[in-house]
Amino acid sequence: MPLITPEKRRRGIYILPNLFTTAALFAGFYAIVQAMNQRFEVAAVAIFVAMVLDGLDGRIARLTHTQSEFGAEYDSLSDMVSFGAAPALVMYEWALQDLGKLGWIAAFIYCAGAALRLARFNTNIDVVDKRYFQGLPSPAAAALIAGLVWVGIDNGFSGDELSGYACALTIFAGVSMVSNVLFWSGKSINLRKSVPFIVIIALVLVFALVSSYPPGILFGLFLIYAGSGYVIWALRWKRRKDKRANAPVPAAAPAAPAPQADGAETSAAADDDTSPRN
Repeated sequence: MPLITPEKRRRGIYILPNLFTTAALFAGFYAIVQAMNQRFEVAAVAIFVAMVLDGLDGRIARLTHTQSEFGAEYDSLSDMVSFGAAPALVMYEWALQDLGKLGWIAAFIYCAGAALRLARFNTNIDVVDKRYFQGLPSPAAAALIAGLVWVGIDNGFSGDELSGYACALTIFAGVSMVSNVLFWSGKSINLRKSVPFIVIIALVLVFALVSSYPPGILFGLFLIYAGSGYVIWALRWKRRKDKRANAPVPAAAPAAPAPQADGAETSAAADDDTSPRN
């Protein structure tokens, strides 16, 4: 028996979605190269480009019905480079290397968090609610890292001046990726469904807002998104606590009559024995 059957040998791959995945992988690799050349602003922009391309490959695969196991595995490996290794190395080169051990430990926490996040996503993809992500998505975590680098450079700050904030944000992003906090996925949006005209106007306004100051607006949006999961978690925790506090207390069962003591029974029997008989 051959190791690979002729059917599997002849089976090809879908070029369109994997082309976008390859482009995202190249953008992540390009970010690493530019960080090594001390061009951190270009590296941060490359991570955002990888995030856009990563969002397109899955959508295109679903719209064109070209999903495949190869594409899913290839996408995970690309995400590990673009949103795991690249942001950690960019942040380390820009702000964390002067912190010594704390710097590379923070970068490693982020990198390991991205790897664990992707592994858990692949194993739980069929058992979780499609409306939410379990843990912060790795593209959003990478956007936090790249956004801080981009905003800091755009406002004239060096990495040394923001090293404390960079370290805290890197650890926060890494831990959030492996947490059980739920984040809205956006997969409930149907692109093939008609929408009111006001939605198109809102999208135009969003693009105009982002184009007015891309570094700050993008960083602010993803910072809000990263905090939204914890806000939802706090509201759900408070709702459960209030529900338990307002739950009706079950009524106590009526107490059973206390049995007579052995001594009392003996005394009663003795009285009957000594009672006068007719």
